[in-house]
Amino acid sequence: MCNACLIDSVRESALSRRDFFRRSAAAGLAATAAGTLAARPALAQSSGKVVDLTYTLTPEFPTFDGKPGISLDPDKDYAADGYKIWKVSFFEHSGTHVDAPMHFAEGGLSVDNLTAESLICPLCIIDLKAKAAEDPNAMVEPEDIENWISDNGDIPEGACVAMNSGWGAKMGDASFRNDPEGNFAFPGFAKSATDMLLGMGVASIGVDTLSLDPGNSADFAVHYSWLPAGRYGIENLANLDGLPASGATIFVGAPKHANGTGGPARIMAVL
Repeated sequence: MCNACLIDSVRESALSRRDFFRRSAAAGLAATAAGTLAARPALAQSSGKVVDLTYTLTPEFPTFDGKPGISLDPDKDYAADGYKIWKVSFFEHSGTHVDAPMHFAEGGLSVDNLTAESLICPLCIIDLKAKAAEDPNAMVEPEDIENWISDNGDIPEGACVAMNSGWGAKMGDASFRNDPEGNFAFPGFAKSATDMLLGMGVASIGVDTLSLDPGNSADFAVHYSWLPAGRYGIENLANLDGLPASGATIFVGAPKHANGTGGPARIMAVL
């Protein structure tokens, strides 16, 4: 299926699922009120090392729909005004960014209503590089989560579970977004895995790719289930190789504009 056809198909599906979103968003808000995301997470002990997980957002940065995600136009300049100001315009889902529940759930939490507590999380990183080397549309599956737990212990409630597929090595190349035939091709989460993480009280999931769902997804099953459940996602994480599988704390500098469906964010991890 061509990229434009896929986007149109998903748009039609979104309209047909409007009632589902209303019900799911209500359920997600109820879960939040119950304390799943508002509870203070168990933070890692810090040694003082900070790793920046954020890409610099430029007009050339790859986006899902292929349009430039940001534009910068001069508003004030040193010669004429004595100081410098840019007028910055960007699409919410550009660069390293947050997907708020409202992105796929009418009536869901907007980015400005994400609790501060849910934006500071123990970070659990699942290494998917071997699978992604074999399959560009590889997925984090329940078995990968079980293996992580076997090696590292339980995933803390309120954690951010991130996928490290090694996709950052492709940044700047067309293969970050597409296969040679022009189809979307990049790793993501399987719905069966995110359903499992919902049951564990995980606050967020993160990927080092363009989407929470794999590139060949025809239905955005993770977006349609994870976000309406009141959780949030992070896309285009950088520098995950600089962190261990467990032991770091992630700080999600989500934007706070009213009624936002998400937005570019400065993401830091502290060891």
